[in-house]
Amino acid sequence: MKKEEKTNVMRVLDGKKIPYESHSYEPDATMSGAQIAGILGEPAEKVFKTLVTQGKSGAYYVFVVPVEAELDLKKAAKAAGEKAVSMIKQKELLPLTGYVHGGCSPIGMKKQFPTFIHETAPALDKIFVSAGKVGFQIELAPADLIKAAGCKVAEIAAE
Repeated sequence: MKKEEKTNVMRVLDGKKIPYESHSYEPDATMSGAQIAGILGEPAEKVFKTLVTQGKSGAYYVFVVPVEAELDLKKAAKAAGEKAVSMIKQKELLPLTGYVHGGCSPIGMKKQFPTFIHETAPALDKIFVSAGKVGFQIELAPADLIKAAGCKVAEIAAE
C-alpha cells in the first residue's frame, strides 16, 4: 500500500463531512475490476465502476455499476429519459470530467452530471468506487455515495 494522499474525491467528501475509508494499491494498466476487488479483498459486487455516456440530446450522464456488470445502454437511456445513450470516447473523458480512464469517480467531476447507480447498491453495507485516481479507491456507505454524487437508483445493468 502506498502512502495515502488526498484526491479531489476525498476533499469533496471531507467538505461534506461524509465518512469514508481510502484504499490504495499499485495499479497495473491491464487490471480488471474483478482483480481490483480481489486486491481489496472484497466481492466484486461491492466494487463499482463509473461510466460516462452522452445522450441523443447531447447531454452527459454518469452510470455507476458493479465492476463485473455491463451497462445496458437501453436501460440507461430509459433511466435518463433519453431515446439513446452511448459511451463517450476515452479521449473525451479527461477534458469532460477531470478524470482519466480507470480513475473516474462519480464524485467531484468538473461538472455535476445526472448520475445513476445500479439498483443493488442500496442493499449493500459498503461499496467501493474510484477515489478519482488510478490506484485509489474509497469505501463508503451506498447512501453516502448517493447523497454525495446526487445519484438516482435505477435498473441499468445487462442481465
